[in-house]
Amino acid sequence: MDIDSDLQKVLPTEEHDYDREKELKAFDDTKAGVKGLVDAGVVTIPRIFFMPPEDTLSAKLDDHGSFQAPIIDLRDRAAYAETVEKIRYASEKWGFFQVINHGIPQDVINKVIAGVQRFHEQPKEVKMKFYSREKEKKVRFISNYDLYVSKAANWRDTLYCAMAPNPPPPKEYPVACREILIEYSEHIQSLGQILFGLLSEALGLNPSHLTDMGCMEGHVFFCHYYPACPEPDRTIGHAKHCDPDFLTILLQDQIGGLQVLHEDHWIDIPPLEGALIVNIGDLLQLISNNKFRSVEHRVRAKRAGPRISVACQFTTLYEPTDKLYGPIKELLSEDSPPLYKETLIKDYLYSFCSLGSDNDSALAFFRL
Repeated sequence: MDIDSDLQKVLPTEEHDYDREKELKAFDDTKAGVKGLVDAGVVTIPRIFFMPPEDTLSAKLDDHGSFQAPIIDLRDRAAYAETVEKIRYASEKWGFFQVINHGIPQDVINKVIAGVQRFHEQPKEVKMKFYSREKEKKVRFISNYDLYVSKAANWRDTLYCAMAPNPPPPKEYPVACREILIEYSEHIQSLGQILFGLLSEALGLNPSHLTDMGCMEGHVFFCHYYPACPEPDRTIGHAKHCDPDFLTILLQDQIGGLQVLHEDHWIDIPPLEGALIVNIGDLLQLISNNKFRSVEHRVRAKRAGPRISVACQFTTLYEPTDKLYGPIKELLSEDSPPLYKETLIKDYLYSFCSLGSDNDSALAFFRL
């Protein structure tokens, strides 16, 4: 396939020539992603990426730093009760926090970032072999999973890797980052065990409660690549969204751009050397009966780049399971009745994917 000639179809020369569906397909058919556009030397972004101004600048910006997402040190086991309280506060009020001294070596973190960047910066012919929109594939390269249902395409490419509970054979992961992603997955599993224990206690439950429910049964990696954008005010790296999982552990490099919506302000989550970002997902908000909050967040497009991030989402995603998830019985009372009906993860995901990431929360479909 002549990718360069296909890219020309994404760039209309006249306003009246614009056919959104046609150009979305033309972009998708290149299998080169946003990186392909950058490599082709675009200086004006294609119209399919134009985001309405109210979505790129919606809500107030916290220009004066009056808010700061909580930073929690996991090293001090002597202050365990205090750590649980900090986790409870962060999960109830913010839905977001950063953890330091989390036990994952810095050299592993650096290798993860380097490996993901190495994959995305390979020749397009190598990456194209992984390009797919088939959700059942456990390893796939994609640009904008919601390309055809979102308001606008986002300035981002993604390598998706399912890591648990039934990972594919190691040879199916890309050579460029295979070994380090498998190693990182083991570290993440250990950190997840710690975090779910703290979250359980923060809910007033037995430390193993969330793990026993199956919240840790699966995890997947979304290895994002945000190329430098020539017109960052016209698009966005990742539109505002909530995460369709129980818990997300995010590794980001030093470029920045992540923001969380807090008290109607967009708050920057600046890169912090050695820190990992943790946020509550929709499914944890559901089972905690709104005690913990899944909040909207986004990534702004930037002229600097590329930005690399790896989001580990704890969920079984498309693994077949008949397990129903609803508000935890121990958290319910006459004064705190269930707010959501029980759901299968696959049914929740269907609602999430049908909406697109830049629409209202899929949790609304499950409110009682």
